[in-house]
Amino acid sequence: MSLRPARPRGQSGTTGERRRPFGLRTRLVLAFLLVAAVSAGTTAALTFREARTAVLKTAQDTAVSSFRAQVSRLDVVLFQHRDMDEKRNLLRAIARTGKPRPWYVYAEYGSLRVSSATSPTSTVITPELRRRAHSTLHGSFERVVKGGVPYLTIGMPVAFETGGNRVLPSGVVLFAVMPMPDEQANVDALVAAARDGALPGLAVALVPALIAARSVLRPVRDLRRAAQSMGSGRLDTRIPVRGSDELADLARTFNASAGHLEHSVGELRQAEARARRFASDVSHELRTPLAGMLAVTEVLDEDADGLDPDTARAVRLISAETGKLAVLVEDLMEISRFDARAAELHTDEVDVAQTVRKTLEQRRWTDRVSADLPDGIRARLDPRRLDVVVANLVGNALRHGGAPVTVRLRTAVGADGAGQLVIEVSDRGPGIRPDVLPHIFDRFYKADAARTRSAGSGLGLAIAMENVRLHGGTLRAANGPDGTGAVFTAEMPLRTGEAPA
Repeated sequence: MSLRPARPRGQSGTTGERRRPFGLRTRLVLAFLLVAAVSAGTTAALTFREARTAVLKTAQDTAVSSFRAQVSRLDVVLFQHRDMDEKRNLLRAIARTGKPRPWYVYAEYGSLRVSSATSPTSTVITPELRRRAHSTLHGSFERVVKGGVPYLTIGMPVAFETGGNRVLPSGVVLFAVMPMPDEQANVDALVAAARDGALPGLAVALVPALIAARSVLRPVRDLRRAAQSMGSGRLDTRIPVRGSDELADLARTFNASAGHLEHSVGELRQAEARARRFASDVSHELRTPLAGMLAVTEVLDEDADGLDPDTARAVRLISAETGKLAVLVEDLMEISRFDARAAELHTDEVDVAQTVRKTLEQRRWTDRVSADLPDGIRARLDPRRLDVVVANLVGNALRHGGAPVTVRLRTAVGADGAGQLVIEVSDRGPGIRPDVLPHIFDRFYKADAARTRSAGSGLGLAIAMENVRLHGGTLRAANGPDGTGAVFTAEMPLRTGEAPA
Protein backbone atom coordinates (compact mmCIF):
# COMPACT_ATOMS: atom_id res chain seq x y z
CA MET A 1 0.00 0.00 0.00
CA SER A 2 1.17 3.56 -0.59
CA LEU A 3 2.54 5.47 2.37
CA ARG A 4 2.40 8.83 0.61
CA PRO A 5 -1.19 10.14 0.81
CA ALA A 6 -2.20 12.94 -1.50
CA ARG A 7 -1.39 16.34 -0.06
CA PRO A 8 -3.83 19.23 -0.46
CA ARG A 9 -2.58 22.00 -2.69
CA GLY A 10 -1.03 24.90 -0.93
CA GLN A 11 0.16 22.82 2.00
CA SER A 12 3.80 22.04 2.59
CA GLY A 13 3.17 19.01 4.76
CA THR A 14 1.48 17.86 7.90
CA THR A 15 2.46 19.02 11.33
CA GLY A 16 4.53 15.89 11.87
CA GLU A 17 6.50 16.60 8.64
CA ARG A 18 7.47 20.20 9.42
CA ARG A 19 11.09 21.17 9.05
CA ARG A 20 12.96 21.13 12.33
CA PRO A 21 15.97 23.48 12.64
CA PHE A 22 17.97 20.79 14.45
CA GLY A 23 16.29 17.67 13.15
CA LEU A 24 17.97 14.41 12.27
CA ARG A 25 18.87 15.62 8.76
CA THR A 26 20.65 18.69 10.13
CA ARG A 27 22.48 16.66 12.75
CA LEU A 28 23.61 14.07 10.20
CA VAL A 29 24.87 16.72 7.78
CA LEU A 30 26.63 18.60 10.58
CA ALA A 31 28.21 15.38 11.86
CA PHE A 32 29.38 14.51 8.33
CA LEU A 33 30.80 18.00 7.82
CA LEU A 34 32.39 17.93 11.27
CA VAL A 35 34.19 14.70 10.47
CA ALA A 36 35.29 16.13 7.12
CA ALA A 37 36.43 19.36 8.81
CA VAL A 38 38.35 17.51 11.52
CA SER A 39 39.99 15.27 8.92
CA ALA A 40 40.87 18.18 6.65
CA GLY A 41 42.03 20.29 9.58
CA THR A 42 44.17 17.51 11.03
CA THR A 43 45.75 16.77 7.65
CA ALA A 44 46.34 20.45 6.97
CA ALA A 45 47.81 21.00 10.44
CA LEU A 46 50.20 18.07 10.15
CA THR A 47 51.21 19.08 6.63
CA PHE A 48 51.67 22.69 7.71
CA ARG A 49 53.74 21.71 10.72
CA GLU A 50 56.05 19.50 8.71
CA ALA A 51 56.40 22.02 5.89
CA ARG A 52 56.96 24.91 8.30
CA THR A 53 59.57 22.93 10.21
CA ALA A 54 61.32 22.04 6.97
CA VAL A 55 61.32 25.65 5.71
CA LEU A 56 62.56 27.15 8.97
CA LYS A 57 65.01 24.34 9.73
CA THR A 58 66.67 24.66 6.34
CA ALA A 59 67.21 28.38 6.77
CA GLN A 60 68.19 27.92 10.40
CA ASP A 61 70.75 25.15 9.74
CA THR A 62 72.30 27.06 6.87
CA ALA A 63 72.64 30.23 8.93
CA VAL A 64 74.04 28.49 12.04
CA SER A 65 76.54 26.44 10.04
CA SER A 66 77.70 29.46 8.03
CA PHE A 67 78.00 31.69 11.12
CA ARG A 68 79.92 29.05 13.05
CA ALA A 69 82.36 28.77 10.15
CA GLN A 70 82.84 32.55 10.05
CA VAL A 71 83.40 32.73 13.79
CA SER A 72 85.90 29.84 13.72
CA ARG A 73 88.02 31.70 11.15
CA LEU A 74 88.07 34.91 13.12
CA ASP A 75 91.50 35.85 14.47
CA VAL A 76 90.62 36.87 18.00
CA VAL A 77 93.94 38.55 18.74
CA LEU A 78 93.80 40.61 15.61
CA PHE A 79 90.18 41.50 16.38
CA GLN A 80 90.99 42.60 19.92
CA HIS A 81 93.86 44.92 18.91
CA ARG A 82 92.11 46.75 16.11
CA ASP A 83 90.38 50.04 16.60
CA MET A 84 86.59 50.47 16.56
CA ASP A 85 86.31 51.31 12.86
CA GLU A 86 88.36 48.30 11.88
CA LYS A 87 86.26 46.08 14.18
CA ARG A 88 83.07 47.47 12.62
CA ASN A 89 84.36 46.85 9.08
CA LEU A 90 85.35 43.31 10.00
CA LEU A 91 81.87 42.63 11.36
CA ARG A 92 80.33 44.10 8.22
CA ALA A 93 82.43 41.78 6.09
CA ILE A 94 81.19 38.82 8.11
CA ALA A 95 77.60 40.10 7.80
CA ARG A 96 77.85 40.36 4.01
CA THR A 97 78.87 36.71 3.71
CA GLY A 98 75.80 35.55 5.68
CA LYS A 99 73.78 32.71 4.36
CA PRO A 100 71.06 32.23 3.24
CA ARG A 101 70.99 36.09 3.34
CA PRO A 102 73.08 38.85 4.96
CA TRP A 103 73.06 39.20 8.74
CA TYR A 104 73.45 41.90 11.30
CA VAL A 105 76.50 40.99 13.39
CA TYR A 106 77.09 42.20 16.95
CA ALA A 107 80.19 41.66 19.08
CA GLU A 108 80.53 41.79 22.86
CA TYR A 109 83.77 41.76 24.82
CA GLY A 110 83.47 42.80 28.43
CA SER A 111 81.84 46.22 28.27
CA LEU A 112 82.73 46.65 24.63
CA ARG A 113 79.78 46.67 22.18
CA VAL A 114 80.26 46.95 18.44
CA SER A 115 78.14 45.90 15.44
CA SER A 116 77.80 45.95 11.69
CA ALA A 117 74.63 48.01 12.07
CA THR A 118 74.13 51.58 13.14
CA SER A 119 73.35 50.58 16.73
CA PRO A 120 75.96 48.71 18.79
CA THR A 121 73.31 46.55 20.44
CA SER A 122 70.12 44.78 19.27
CA THR A 123 66.80 44.54 21.07
CA VAL A 124 66.15 41.26 19.26
CA ILE A 125 68.88 39.46 21.19
CA THR A 126 67.28 38.17 24.39
CA PRO A 127 68.99 37.93 27.78
CA GLU A 128 68.49 34.19 27.70
CA LEU A 129 70.38 33.82 24.41
CA ARG A 130 73.14 36.11 25.70
CA ARG A 131 73.49 34.01 28.87
CA ARG A 132 73.70 30.73 26.94
CA ALA A 133 76.18 32.16 24.43
CA HIS A 134 78.53 33.30 27.21
CA SER A 135 78.31 30.00 29.09
CA THR A 136 79.05 27.46 26.31
CA LEU A 137 81.64 26.97 23.61
CA HIS A 138 79.12 25.57 21.13
CA GLY A 139 76.88 28.59 20.90
CA SER A 140 73.10 28.81 20.81
CA PHE A 141 70.28 30.15 18.69
CA GLU A 142 66.60 30.97 18.92
CA ARG A 143 63.77 32.38 16.83
CA VAL A 144 62.29 35.69 17.96
CA VAL A 145 59.31 37.69 16.67
CA LYS A 146 59.74 41.43 17.06
CA GLY A 147 57.20 43.88 15.72
CA GLY A 148 55.52 41.11 13.75
CA VAL A 149 58.77 40.21 11.96
CA PRO A 150 60.46 36.86 12.70
CA TYR A 151 64.22 36.82 13.32
CA LEU A 152 66.79 34.07 13.75
CA THR A 153 69.33 35.06 16.43
CA ILE A 154 72.58 33.14 16.88
CA GLY A 155 75.10 33.55 19.67
CA MET A 156 78.60 32.10 19.13
CA PRO A 157 81.63 32.53 21.42
CA VAL A 158 85.06 33.06 19.81
CA ALA A 159 87.57 30.49 21.13
CA PHE A 160 91.28 29.81 20.63
CA GLU A 161 93.45 26.75 20.93
CA THR A 162 96.30 26.41 23.42
CA GLY A 163 99.40 24.39 22.98
CA GLY A 164 97.86 21.24 24.45
CA ASN A 165 95.01 21.23 21.89
CA ARG A 166 92.75 22.72 24.49
CA VAL A 167 90.07 25.16 23.38
CA LEU A 168 89.43 28.11 25.64
CA PRO A 169 86.94 30.98 25.35
CA SER A 170 88.45 34.29 24.42
CA GLY A 171 85.71 36.35 26.02
CA VAL A 172 84.55 37.68 22.66
CA VAL A 173 81.01 36.64 21.68
CA LEU A 174 79.53 37.31 18.26
CA PHE A 175 75.81 37.48 17.62
CA ALA A 176 74.13 37.19 14.22
CA VAL A 177 70.61 38.51 13.68
CA MET A 178 68.94 37.43 10.43
CA PRO A 179 65.44 38.63 9.47
CA MET A 180 63.28 35.85 8.04
CA PRO A 181 60.57 37.60 6.00
CA ASP A 182 60.88 35.18 3.09
CA GLU A 183 60.48 32.16 5.35
CA GLN A 184 57.51 33.83 7.06
CA ALA A 185 55.97 34.53 3.66
CA ASN A 186 56.39 30.86 2.77
CA VAL A 187 54.74 29.85 6.04
CA ASP A 188 51.86 32.30 5.44
CA ALA A 189 51.45 30.86 1.96
CA LEU A 190 51.19 27.38 3.48
CA VAL A 191 48.49 28.60 5.88
CA ALA A 192 46.55 30.24 3.05
CA ALA A 193 46.86 27.13 0.91
CA ALA A 194 45.60 24.93 3.76
CA ARG A 195 42.67 27.28 4.39
CA ASP A 196 41.78 27.73 0.73
CA GLY A 197 41.96 23.98 0.22
CA ALA A 198 39.84 23.14 3.28
CA LEU A 199 36.87 25.39 2.46
CA PRO A 200 36.21 23.93 -1.01
CA GLY A 201 36.71 20.49 0.48
CA LEU A 202 33.95 21.15 3.00
CA ALA A 203 31.69 22.46 0.24
CA VAL A 204 32.33 19.31 -1.78
CA ALA A 205 31.73 17.16 1.33
CA LEU A 206 28.28 18.74 1.70
CA VAL A 207 27.00 16.86 -1.36
CA PRO A 208 27.72 13.31 -0.06
CA ALA A 209 26.53 14.47 3.37
CA LEU A 210 23.11 15.39 1.95
CA ILE A 211 22.97 12.15 -0.04
CA ALA A 212 23.89 10.08 3.02
CA ALA A 213 21.36 11.95 5.19
CA ARG A 214 18.64 11.35 2.62
CA SER A 215 19.41 7.63 2.40
CA VAL A 216 19.25 7.35 6.19
CA LEU A 217 16.18 9.54 6.67
CA ARG A 218 14.04 7.91 3.97
CA PRO A 219 13.46 4.70 5.97
CA VAL A 220 12.97 6.77 9.13
CA ARG A 221 10.27 8.84 7.41
CA ASP A 222 8.65 5.67 6.08
CA LEU A 223 8.66 4.25 9.59
CA ARG A 224 7.12 7.41 11.04
CA ARG A 225 4.40 7.54 8.40
CA ALA A 226 3.71 3.84 8.90
CA ALA A 227 3.46 4.31 12.67
CA GLN A 228 1.05 7.22 12.19
CA SER A 229 -1.00 5.15 9.76
CA MET A 230 -1.17 2.24 12.19
CA GLY A 231 -2.06 4.61 15.01
CA SER A 232 -5.04 5.78 12.97
CA GLY A 233 -6.24 2.17 12.68
CA ARG A 234 -4.77 1.06 9.33
CA LEU A 235 -3.15 -2.12 10.57
CA ASP A 236 -2.41 -3.34 7.04
CA THR A 237 0.29 -0.66 6.68
CA ARG A 238 3.69 -1.94 5.58
CA ILE A 239 7.07 -0.31 4.86
CA PRO A 240 8.86 -0.86 1.53
CA VAL A 241 12.14 -2.73 2.14
CA ARG A 242 15.17 -1.35 0.31
CA GLY A 243 18.62 -2.90 0.45
CA SER A 244 20.04 -5.27 3.02
CA ASP A 245 21.48 -3.00 5.70
CA GLU A 246 20.34 -2.43 9.29
CA LEU A 247 17.58 -0.03 8.20
CA ALA A 248 16.24 -2.70 5.84
CA ASP A 249 16.27 -5.15 8.76
CA LEU A 250 14.33 -2.58 10.80
CA ALA A 251 11.74 -2.31 8.01
CA ARG A 252 11.39 -6.11 7.83
CA THR A 253 11.01 -6.31 11.61
CA PHE A 254 8.35 -3.59 11.54
CA ASN A 255 6.45 -5.35 8.77
CA ALA A 256 6.59 -8.67 10.62
CA SER A 257 5.44 -7.04 13.87
CA ALA A 258 2.67 -5.20 12.03
CA GLY A 259 1.52 -8.47 10.47
CA HIS A 260 1.38 -10.21 13.85
CA LEU A 261 -0.41 -7.21 15.37
CA GLU A 262 -2.92 -7.12 12.53
CA HIS A 263 -3.62 -10.82 12.97
CA SER A 264 -3.96 -10.54 16.77
CA VAL A 265 -6.15 -7.45 16.61
CA GLY A 266 -8.29 -9.10 13.94
CA GLU A 267 -8.84 -12.10 16.17
CA LEU A 268 -9.66 -9.86 19.13
CA ARG A 269 -12.11 -7.83 17.08
CA GLN A 270 -13.80 -10.97 15.84
CA ALA A 271 -14.01 -12.33 19.38
CA GLU A 272 -15.36 -9.01 20.63
CA ALA A 273 -17.92 -8.89 17.83
CA ARG A 274 -19.02 -12.44 18.61
CA ALA A 275 -19.34 -11.57 22.31
CA ARG A 276 -21.41 -8.48 21.54
CA ARG A 277 -23.58 -10.33 19.12
CA PHE A 278 -24.06 -13.10 21.65
CA ALA A 279 -25.07 -10.64 24.38
CA SER A 280 -27.42 -8.85 22.00
CA ASP A 281 -28.97 -12.08 20.73
CA VAL A 282 -29.38 -13.52 24.21
CA SER A 283 -30.93 -10.31 25.49
CA HIS A 284 -33.31 -10.17 22.55
CA GLU A 285 -34.32 -13.80 22.93
CA LEU A 286 -34.90 -13.36 26.68
CA ARG A 287 -37.30 -10.44 26.28
CA THR A 288 -40.25 -12.55 25.12
CA PRO A 289 -40.15 -15.19 27.87
CA LEU A 290 -39.36 -12.51 30.43
CA ALA A 291 -42.47 -10.57 29.43
CA GLY A 292 -44.55 -13.65 30.13
CA MET A 293 -42.75 -14.31 33.41
CA LEU A 294 -43.30 -10.72 34.54
CA ALA A 295 -47.01 -10.96 33.75
CA VAL A 296 -47.29 -14.20 35.74
CA THR A 297 -45.33 -12.87 38.71
CA GLU A 298 -47.53 -9.76 38.84
CA VAL A 299 -50.62 -12.01 39.12
CA LEU A 300 -48.89 -14.15 41.75
CA ASP A 301 -47.90 -11.03 43.70
CA GLU A 302 -51.53 -9.95 43.82
CA ASP A 303 -52.61 -13.34 45.18
CA ALA A 304 -49.61 -13.82 47.49
CA ASP A 305 -51.53 -12.63 50.53
CA GLY A 306 -53.93 -15.57 50.16
CA LEU A 307 -51.14 -18.16 50.08
CA ASP A 308 -49.45 -19.83 53.02
CA PRO A 309 -46.42 -17.89 54.34
CA ASP A 310 -43.69 -20.13 52.80
CA THR A 311 -45.32 -20.09 49.39
CA ALA A 312 -45.90 -16.34 49.60
CA ARG A 313 -42.19 -15.73 50.36
CA ALA A 314 -41.19 -17.94 47.41
CA VAL A 315 -43.58 -16.11 45.09
CA ARG A 316 -42.28 -12.69 46.17
CA LEU A 317 -38.66 -13.88 45.74
CA ILE A 318 -39.40 -15.13 42.23
CA SER A 319 -41.11 -11.86 41.40
CA ALA A 320 -38.16 -9.77 42.70
CA GLU A 321 -35.53 -11.84 40.88
CA THR A 322 -37.55 -11.77 37.68
CA GLY A 323 -37.66 -7.97 37.92
CA LYS A 324 -33.87 -7.86 38.36
CA LEU A 325 -33.45 -10.13 35.36
CA ALA A 326 -35.68 -7.88 33.29
CA VAL A 327 -33.57 -4.83 34.26
CA LEU A 328 -30.37 -6.69 33.39
CA VAL A 329 -31.70 -7.72 29.99
CA GLU A 330 -32.79 -4.17 29.19
CA ASP A 331 -29.38 -2.82 30.26
CA LEU A 332 -27.59 -5.46 28.16
CA MET A 333 -29.63 -4.51 25.12
CA GLU A 334 -28.91 -0.83 25.73
CA ILE A 335 -25.14 -1.37 26.06
CA SER A 336 -25.21 -3.59 22.97
CA ARG A 337 -26.67 -0.71 20.98
CA PHE A 338 -23.81 1.52 22.11
CA ASP A 339 -21.25 -1.16 21.17
CA ALA A 340 -22.82 -1.52 17.75
CA ARG A 341 -22.89 2.29 17.39
CA ALA A 342 -26.59 2.03 16.77
CA ALA A 343 -27.60 4.40 19.57
CA GLU A 344 -29.20 7.59 18.29
CA LEU A 345 -30.11 10.94 19.80
CA HIS A 346 -33.65 12.27 19.46
CA THR A 347 -33.17 15.76 20.79
CA ASP A 348 -35.67 18.35 21.81
CA GLU A 349 -35.33 21.66 23.58
CA VAL A 350 -36.37 20.98 27.16
CA ASP A 351 -36.46 22.68 30.52
CA VAL A 352 -33.67 20.75 32.21
CA ALA A 353 -34.83 21.40 35.79
CA GLN A 354 -38.34 20.18 34.95
CA THR A 355 -36.96 17.05 33.25
CA VAL A 356 -34.81 16.19 36.28
CA ARG A 357 -37.77 16.74 38.67
CA LYS A 358 -39.88 14.43 36.53
CA THR A 359 -37.21 11.73 36.81
CA LEU A 360 -37.21 12.00 40.60
CA GLU A 361 -41.01 12.03 40.83
CA GLN A 362 -41.51 9.01 38.58
CA ARG A 363 -39.20 6.94 40.77
CA ARG A 364 -40.63 8.37 44.02
CA TRP A 365 -37.28 9.77 45.13
CA THR A 366 -38.41 13.31 45.89
CA ASP A 367 -38.54 12.67 49.64
CA ARG A 368 -35.10 11.01 49.65
CA VAL A 369 -33.19 13.41 47.40
CA SER A 370 -32.41 17.09 47.91
CA ALA A 371 -32.65 19.01 44.64
CA ASP A 372 -31.01 22.33 43.71
CA LEU A 373 -32.61 22.90 40.31
CA PRO A 374 -32.81 26.55 39.19
CA ASP A 375 -35.52 27.20 36.63
CA GLY A 376 -34.97 28.73 33.24
CA ILE A 377 -32.13 26.51 32.03
CA ARG A 378 -33.07 25.19 28.62
CA ALA A 379 -30.98 22.92 26.41
CA ARG A 380 -31.39 20.70 23.36
CA LEU A 381 -31.09 17.15 24.73
CA ASP A 382 -32.57 13.71 24.34
CA PRO A 383 -35.10 13.66 27.23
CA ARG A 384 -35.14 9.86 27.48
CA ARG A 385 -31.36 9.58 27.67
CA LEU A 386 -31.13 12.47 30.16
CA ASP A 387 -33.67 10.57 32.29
CA VAL A 388 -31.43 7.46 32.12
CA VAL A 389 -28.34 9.46 33.15
CA VAL A 390 -30.01 11.10 36.17
CA ALA A 391 -31.79 7.89 37.24
CA ASN A 392 -28.60 5.82 37.14
CA LEU A 393 -26.51 8.43 39.03
CA VAL A 394 -29.14 9.06 41.71
CA GLY A 395 -29.98 5.35 42.03
CA ASN A 396 -26.29 4.52 42.47
CA ALA A 397 -25.96 7.20 45.18
CA LEU A 398 -29.04 5.90 47.03
CA ARG A 399 -27.85 2.28 46.91
CA HIS A 400 -24.16 2.72 47.70
CA GLY A 401 -23.81 6.21 49.20
CA GLY A 402 -25.24 7.84 52.25
CA ALA A 403 -27.95 10.38 52.95
CA PRO A 404 -28.48 13.10 52.07
CA VAL A 405 -28.24 12.67 48.27
CA THR A 406 -28.23 15.98 46.40
CA VAL A 407 -28.82 16.78 42.72
CA ARG A 408 -27.52 20.17 41.55
CA LEU A 409 -28.02 21.83 38.20
CA ARG A 410 -25.98 24.76 36.90
CA THR A 411 -24.34 26.20 33.83
CA ALA A 412 -20.66 26.91 33.26
CA VAL A 413 -18.25 28.08 30.59
CA GLY A 414 -15.98 25.39 29.12
CA ALA A 415 -12.31 25.71 28.24
CA ASP A 416 -13.30 26.52 24.66
CA GLY A 417 -15.56 29.36 25.81
CA ALA A 418 -18.78 27.48 24.99
CA GLY A 419 -21.61 27.06 27.47
CA GLN A 420 -21.77 23.84 29.49
CA LEU A 421 -24.69 22.18 31.24
CA VAL A 422 -23.51 20.68 34.55
CA ILE A 423 -25.47 18.08 36.52
CA GLU A 424 -23.90 17.06 39.82
CA VAL A 425 -25.05 14.17 42.03
CA SER A 426 -23.42 13.88 45.46
CA ASP A 427 -23.96 11.88 48.63
CA ARG A 428 -22.54 11.79 52.15
CA GLY A 429 -21.48 8.17 52.20
CA PRO A 430 -17.99 6.71 52.71
CA GLY A 431 -16.86 7.90 49.27
CA ILE A 432 -15.00 5.98 46.58
CA ARG A 433 -11.75 4.22 47.43
CA PRO A 434 -8.71 5.38 45.39
CA ASP A 435 -8.24 1.88 43.94
CA VAL A 436 -11.86 1.86 42.77
CA LEU A 437 -11.95 5.28 41.07
CA PRO A 438 -10.17 4.19 37.84
CA HIS A 439 -12.72 1.35 37.38
CA ILE A 440 -15.89 3.05 38.57
CA PHE A 441 -17.37 3.19 35.04
CA ASP A 442 -16.27 -0.32 34.03
CA ARG A 443 -19.02 -2.75 33.14
CA PHE A 444 -20.07 -5.23 35.84
CA TYR A 445 -17.39 -3.82 38.16
CA LYS A 446 -18.18 -4.38 41.84
CA ALA A 447 -16.20 -2.31 44.31
CA ASP A 448 -17.28 -4.65 47.11
CA ALA A 449 -17.49 -8.41 46.58
CA ALA A 450 -20.25 -8.52 49.17
CA ARG A 451 -22.51 -6.53 46.80
CA THR A 452 -22.67 -9.16 44.09
CA ARG A 453 -26.35 -9.62 44.94
CA SER A 454 -27.16 -5.90 44.84
CA ALA A 455 -30.20 -4.65 42.96
CA GLY A 456 -28.11 -3.00 40.23
CA SER A 457 -27.07 -4.72 37.02
CA GLY A 458 -23.49 -3.44 37.19
CA LEU A 459 -24.09 -1.53 33.95
CA GLY A 460 -25.79 1.61 35.23
CA LEU A 461 -22.75 3.89 35.44
CA ALA A 462 -21.38 2.56 32.14
CA ILE A 463 -24.72 3.30 30.44
CA ALA A 464 -24.82 6.77 32.02
CA MET A 465 -21.34 7.53 30.68
CA GLU A 466 -22.24 6.32 27.17
CA ASN A 467 -25.33 8.54 27.15
CA VAL A 468 -23.34 11.58 28.26
CA ARG A 469 -20.73 10.87 25.57
CA LEU A 470 -23.48 10.56 22.99
CA HIS A 471 -24.42 14.16 23.87
CA GLY A 472 -20.79 15.18 23.38
CA GLY A 473 -20.10 15.55 27.10
CA THR A 474 -18.06 13.95 29.88
CA LEU A 475 -18.88 12.17 33.13
CA ARG A 476 -16.46 12.25 36.05
CA ALA A 477 -16.38 10.60 39.47
CA ALA A 478 -14.59 11.95 42.53
CA ASN A 479 -14.85 12.26 46.28
CA GLY A 480 -16.22 15.29 48.08
CA PRO A 481 -13.97 18.23 48.98
CA ASP A 482 -13.79 17.11 52.62
CA GLY A 483 -13.01 13.50 51.67
CA THR A 484 -16.47 12.11 52.43
CA GLY A 485 -19.15 11.20 49.93
CA ALA A 486 -18.99 10.57 46.21
CA VAL A 487 -19.57 13.27 43.58
CA PHE A 488 -20.55 12.43 39.98
CA THR A 489 -20.41 15.36 37.55
CA ALA A 490 -21.92 15.25 34.05
CA GLU A 491 -20.98 18.06 31.68
CA MET A 492 -22.73 18.44 28.32
CA PRO A 493 -22.75 21.21 25.71
CA LEU A 494 -25.45 23.76 26.38
CA ARG A 495 -27.10 23.79 22.96
CA THR A 496 -30.35 25.62 22.29
CA GLY A 497 -32.40 26.52 19.22
CA GLU A 498 -33.44 24.43 16.26
CA ALA A 499 -32.04 20.96 15.71
CA PRO A 500 -29.33 20.76 13.05
CA ALA A 501 -30.45 19.59 9.64
